[in-house]
Amino acid sequence: MKFLFLTGGSPATVFALSPLATAARLAGHTVIVASPEDMTSFVAAAGLPTVPVTDRKMLEFMFTDRDGGKLPLPEDPDERLFFNGRGFGRLAAASLPALRDLVADWRPDLIVGGSLCYAAGLLAAQLGVPFVRHTWDLGEPPGIDAGAAAELAAELSELGLGELPGADLWVDICPPSLRAPGLGERQDMRFVPYNQQRALQPWMYRRDDRPRVCVTAGSRVAHDADLKFLRELVGSLGALDAEIAIAAPEAVADELRAGEHVRVGWFPLDTLLTTCDLILHHGGGQTSLNALHAGVPQLLIPNIPKMVPPCARMTERGAAITLLGEDQAPERLGAAAAEILATPSFRERAGSVRDEIATQPTPAEVVAVLEKLSH
Repeated sequence: MKFLFLTGGSPATVFALSPLATAARLAGHTVIVASPEDMTSFVAAAGLPTVPVTDRKMLEFMFTDRDGGKLPLPEDPDERLFFNGRGFGRLAAASLPALRDLVADWRPDLIVGGSLCYAAGLLAAQLGVPFVRHTWDLGEPPGIDAGAAAELAAELSELGLGELPGADLWVDICPPSLRAPGLGERQDMRFVPYNQQRALQPWMYRRDDRPRVCVTAGSRVAHDADLKFLRELVGSLGALDAEIAIAAPEAVADELRAGEHVRVGWFPLDTLLTTCDLILHHGGGQTSLNALHAGVPQLLIPNIPKMVPPCARMTERGAAITLLGEDQAPERLGAAAAEILATPSFRERAGSVRDEIATQPTPAEVVAVLEKLSH
């Protein structure tokens, strides 16, 4: 069978879909992963065939309308969700011409799209093939869909549709106990870490007597504000007797190096976190899932409103502390980090989520479900 996968415009969206796409390929199916051009190197690094569908980047779609006009980011959280949906809708619209060219030569039997890859549903409706929606992390707020539907009204009308196509199957990599309520039926799938790799050094997989804290702001650190954010995070941990590992792109590593017990660089989280006692980060979904998979407690400082509910659910589970607003001051961050390191229940609760993840169906088992769906 032929399976077409669609990613979004960030590395995390590639990493999320790679386990299922790889499992499908290993099961003997023909797989192509379509993505924005700047993501194709990440797809190729995962060993998957890839086709670019647009040369524009996600930030352009988010902050520029179809006529090239600049769009300001709304301050209201609900308006921001609608705004985000319109941005992903513009990505879908821009991707459709290249996708239609692709399927004219290579018709898939089934299409799998990441959570906000709306072109997947539109293309599946056009071809009359099953459409599978695949979560990227701990879940996206439904308000984003409304924005995408508004942006794609003309494309939907061309297909005779009045709303976004419903998925024939939802594949969900979020542990069931951490999902938002009221989502309906989902096909559970075990989260499998996929990260950009590098040659490992022994310290990355070796535990030391000193506690180790990982600090990261994700894979897209590039601007002065991002660097300042990371420096402030590391500075807040100065009173801890711990080794700090700052996981950041090598391009900015030199600007972050500081202190005897600070390591900086691109460290594969799936390996590094097995030796960590705490991770301090921005609340990114893939980062959170990597930590949960390793059973590592988290100190979360979400900087985007839609990240707050998933962070709150991890905190309610006892596997994390979430700090918002003024509570993100350095002294509060340091105190919260010390509290997590000194309180065994945080690791115990994170370990219970790790055990839950291990009971979920593997990607190979989910491929069998996709095979039945596409018959």
